[in-house]
Amino acid sequence: MFIANVSGRLSLLTDETDAAEAIDVAEVSDGRFGPAPADAYERWDDFSTWLRQADLSSSPRRAFAPDELLTPVPTPSQIFAIGLNYADHAAEARMELPENLIVFTKFGSSLAGAVTEVALTGPTMDWEAELVVVMGRSGRSIDEADAWDHVAGLAVGQDLSDRTVQSRGKPAQFSLGKSFAGFAPVGPVLPLSAVEHRDSLRVHSTVTVEGGEERVLQDGTTADMVFSVPAIIARLSDVVELRAGDLIFTGTPSGVGLGRDPQEFLAAGSTLHTGIDQLYPITQKITD
Repeated sequence: MFIANVSGRLSLLTDETDAAEAIDVAEVSDGRFGPAPADAYERWDDFSTWLRQADLSSSPRRAFAPDELLTPVPTPSQIFAIGLNYADHAAEARMELPENLIVFTKFGSSLAGAVTEVALTGPTMDWEAELVVVMGRSGRSIDEADAWDHVAGLAVGQDLSDRTVQSRGKPAQFSLGKSFAGFAPVGPVLPLSAVEHRDSLRVHSTVTVEGGEERVLQDGTTADMVFSVPAIIARLSDVVELRAGDLIFTGTPSGVGLGRDPQEFLAAGSTLHTGIDQLYPITQKITD
């Protein structure tokens, strides 16, 4: 089961991503949880225990339209994003491997759901397929060995970027260039307990251009991260309190448009598809 936000209500999705149906959590839990999506993460221990024990085989479920699938955590306390976290991406960016976390944010107003339309912001709008971590337990100075215990689940995300705005000024303005409307789409969350091989997940993206041609953009694995998910959590929590419902965009593998020769960027009329093994895929239509 995936945890989702369907039309503003905490929901569970069946695993069939091509024909998934939604189960309303407030309804099937008799009001114990929901309807606000944040309720799952703010009460993660109770919610995850209920989810493991609940018999949902005969629960009422309904079909939903793609645009009903909203961002799973609408108002996270904090959104972190990690830069240059894959060696091959650092190489294509002609940057040295970081010795410490490179951290920026994507502002909350950029959050979007799994299947969306995103307006083209200029000639250098780029893609970055990413694994997104959703925190389930708060904490400071979290030990790396205990970090996974603080994670509620994982999701597919895109760190869409306007490279012109991102590089504007000295120093550059990473967060602004990555926070236009719809620039942080996130898919439904798979609880960590259901994720297999969590340290080596395939991350991939393709683009379909007008005329129907589909091309591979990125194809990597989280096993190639410079800083693993536990390392990211430990290092962030040495400085800030990580809170339940926080989102962490963990970086992107190689294949972004900025690093290509010649460089390549998104165009109006194209459709971006992003997936990670086992997780719910997301799709963004680029519009004028």
